Amino acid sequence: MSKPFDRLQSVLKLEAQQGYKNKAVVGGIRQFVSFWVEQAREVAIDEADNAFIEQTADALTDYGQMSGSGRKMLVDRLIGKLADRKVRVAELSANSSPPSSQKPTKPEPPTETEKHLDAVEESMNQAIDNAAAEASNEPKEQPASKRSSQPQQKSTRPAKKEATAKEPNKKKTPPTQPGTPDPVGLSQSVEKIKGVGPKMADLLEKLGVETIGDLIHVYPRKYDDYTTMKPINRLEYGEKVTLIGTIWEVRARKSRNNQVVIQAVISDGTGKISATWYNQPWLKEKLRSGLRIVMSGTVEQYLGRKVFNNPSWELLSMDALRNGQIVPIYPLTKGLSNYRMQQILKTTVHEWSAKVPDQLPEEVRQRQNLPNLTQALQQIHLPDGMDDLIAARRRLMFDELFLLQLGMLGQQHEWVGSPGRALNVRGEQINNFIHSLPYMLTRAQRRVVDELQADMKNAQPMNRLLQGDVGAGKTVVAAAAIVGAISAGTQTALMAPTEILAEQHFNGLQDLLKQMGYTLALLTGGVPAAQKREIYAQLAAGEIDLVIGTHALIQEDVEFKNLGLAVIDEQHRFGVDQRGALRAKGPEVNGVTLTPHLLVMSATPIPRSLALTLFGDLNLSVLDEMPPGRQEIDTHWIRPRAKERTYAFVRGQIEKGRQAYIICPLVEESEKMEATAAVEEYERLSTEIFPDLKLGLVHGKMKSTEKEAVMRAFYAGEIDILVSTTVIEVGVDVPNSTVMMIENANRFGLAQLHQLRGRVGRGKHKSYCLLVAGDATGDTEERLKALEQTNDGFQLAEKDLELRGPGEFFGRRQSGLPELQLASFTEAGMLKAARDEAEKIFNDDPGLTRPEHKYLHERVTKFWANAGDIS
Repeated sequence: MSKPFDRLQSVLKLEAQQGYKNKAVVGGIRQFVSFWVEQAREVAIDEADNAFIEQTADALTDYGQMSGSGRKMLVDRLIGKLADRKVRVAELSANSSPPSSQKPTKPEPPTETEKHLDAVEESMNQAIDNAAAEASNEPKEQPASKRSSQPQQKSTRPAKKEATAKEPNKKKTPPTQPGTPDPVGLSQSVEKIKGVGPKMADLLEKLGVETIGDLIHVYPRKYDDYTTMKPINRLEYGEKVTLIGTIWEVRARKSRNNQVVIQAVISDGTGKISATWYNQPWLKEKLRSGLRIVMSGTVEQYLGRKVFNNPSWELLSMDALRNGQIVPIYPLTKGLSNYRMQQILKTTVHEWSAKVPDQLPEEVRQRQNLPNLTQALQQIHLPDGMDDLIAARRRLMFDELFLLQLGMLGQQHEWVGSPGRALNVRGEQINNFIHSLPYMLTRAQRRVVDELQADMKNAQPMNRLLQGDVGAGKTVVAAAAIVGAISAGTQTALMAPTEILAEQHFNGLQDLLKQMGYTLALLTGGVPAAQKREIYAQLAAGEIDLVIGTHALIQEDVEFKNLGLAVIDEQHRFGVDQRGALRAKGPEVNGVTLTPHLLVMSATPIPRSLALTLFGDLNLSVLDEMPPGRQEIDTHWIRPRAKERTYAFVRGQIEKGRQAYIICPLVEESEKMEATAAVEEYERLSTEIFPDLKLGLVHGKMKSTEKEAVMRAFYAGEIDILVSTTVIEVGVDVPNSTVMMIENANRFGLAQLHQLRGRVGRGKHKSYCLLVAGDATGDTEERLKALEQTNDGFQLAEKDLELRGPGEFFGRRQSGLPELQLASFTEAGMLKAARDEAEKIFNDDPGLTRPEHKYLHERVTKFWANAGDIS
């Protein structure tokens, strides 16, 4: 019961003996106290103990900043208080001894897991105990392996409850059944939660949390499972595992390509293992010798030794270790610790989980065999076991997909009901256009052109998504639709996300449509004011057949005389308001604004097995056939040791008059850090590798105008090599660029790599994609090999679905769709079940106006509040 207090006293005596230099323990007194606090709280016997623990922790936290005299005064005072505590505990023990006739019940023997946790905890404390023993003249405690014949020391983990033991304070458990819904209470500020003041509320606001309702729906991003810990000496190659250990040493070095490499040695008493983190320089300040951590990752092999590469890690929670818990790890922001977040959510779940309205109709819940919302919220935050956690996640994932499908059905219903008009499309003009092309359309392109023509002849406004791989020929299909709309006597508009893309479309369509005699205009922010006014007047008079532009197309000053078709390129780059504003530019007839037909284009292939389930009745056209003569991009997986030869190859292409991209390693922590890494790489390449060439830099923290200026210079051939982050993943065509070199390619997803590769191969010259990555195993190896083997985006989409499950091709934030915290669009079975249930509800009550659907209507509205529309 007094071991943590004895340990503190020993450490303080050693600190005094060494002259108050803050060297009694590895990592310093502050680091020691951060772990001691949790141990001491476990064995505190009364309020006096609790008060002493908190006061001691507060005082020693600033020990490193104290003067020598201040340290001496504090240490002497605490040693005196610890001596007083020993006397008090002895008196309490004497007064509370049980009668001699009362025999304690023999505790049950510990399980294998408990033995391992005891061993790990004992090994972690051994260094402190041994050092402290010298100061207090206590004999060193022998390792368990050398005292098997002696009585075993009692585990620091609470023993299983004895029959005669005093009943401990029972753990407060949250309710499992719904109570009275309190949406008003849930809309209150988070400051109503105990322990959340103005400063904490400001930190939570950075996570998008303002109300209690927001807070309870912040789900853990992962979990540390303390019930299945594995010792280092039992690890096997290739297994994904979690272990706990103490950091023995940390080193930082620079790699050949100037990246920061952090290496640490971790021990748990049964063995040691090395962990390496690449291009994460901030870890140098966070990882320190003496820290006890929980580490998760895949056991890999290097020179015959077991190692971890880029494992995830968290500080060890002693409370969770002792009780064998599954510990939630939450999304955080600077100044907010995971422990603090856990405590806040624990309080919130206890007080509010039963008051959250369960929007899921009871019959749906029963059919899908899902727990109620109260149980799900309890188990997602405070899981009793893995089965309970899985059931909770399944319920909350279903909720997200159900709300998603209801919103999509609502938007489709609204679109179908909006006033439109049938266009008198003249098929012969479309055929004339197609015959004027210097190449034959593919079967897929002809099929999609026919689909678009049929849609525009219908009075119901067309709402079609056209998806195709990079280079599949979406632009010429859109041009055919534009010809059809103009042949019916209407105007057309094409909106692109950037000025340079709009200019590229303008030049390309001007060339494609030159035989047709149409009047085209380019309208972007960069067009002079006088020219803009002239374009506005021509649009209003119906003198322009096709206008191509950026957001400038949806300004209030822009009025069309008779807009019949709107085309949106790279649709995920526009919000719902922007797309809605373009649709609202339709002509007014008898006081009613007619919705123009709408075609949106996307270059991200959706796995065929998902498209129908995801989009349902939405009109979806797929260009799943590449035009003949489209060149394959040679893709090679390059090991870092061959980096110099890779640079030489890039230089050779530049000498032939070509251009190249070099993509910087992905930095997951933040866009700011990714930008910093890009700047450093740009400077290194400019001064050390290509000092005689012209290099440009693009990253996410640059202003849009700055990025466009650099891209324009690259497009014009004024830059030889463009160093960039993934911001160029979807962008302008530079036909002269022939090399895409991607650093640390193993850290990118399959879809992202394919999109980056698509930036080259746009011209007549042979093009190459060079994936620079070290030796890889498992899924990473399969991803890189798949890219070497095929250029087919749809095949890669299916491969990604097979390999990674929660789809790289979609990510967490999708084009016009709400953000999903837990669910994935690749959960095909659950997605279909959610759609089936949503259709039953929607067909019965399209507006969700019935009283029993009150909370469902509110949740759908809130869920879709910051999303786009399915177009």
